[in-house]
Amino acid sequence: MLRSGRYPNASDNFKTDTWIQELFDGWFDPCPYNPDWEIDGLEIEWPNMPVFINPPYSNPTPFILKAIDHPHTVALLLKHDSSTRWFKLLHEAGAHFLLVNGRLKHQTGSPASFPSVIAVLSKEGSE
Repeated sequence: MLRSGRYPNASDNFKTDTWIQELFDGWFDPCPYNPDWEIDGLEIEWPNMPVFINPPYSNPTPFILKAIDHPHTVALLLKHDSSTRWFKLLHEAGAHFLLVNGRLKHQTGSPASFPSVIAVLSKEGSE
């Protein structure tokens, strides 16, 4: 799954809430909001710096696998669903899970229909 339009799933293309963007200001974002779905965050090279990702909600696993291998700290904005394979992968990789209080609005004014979590893969000594 790529955020490049292969799967025209409108639920995969949400803006990140402004307060979260401000938390990770200056971090590289391989999946910026793109209404035309032209960015392929898996194909591009991630620089040697901290990364913030709001990956496609329909299939975040490929981004999570790349994040686990990235040599710097990575924060991922995800649906809060501990029943998934990708959640287990993050847990096994030692991710810290920061629960989001309330529902995100994705800069739309309407709350999402699901809770969210920020998973942080902290790479000790990389920053």
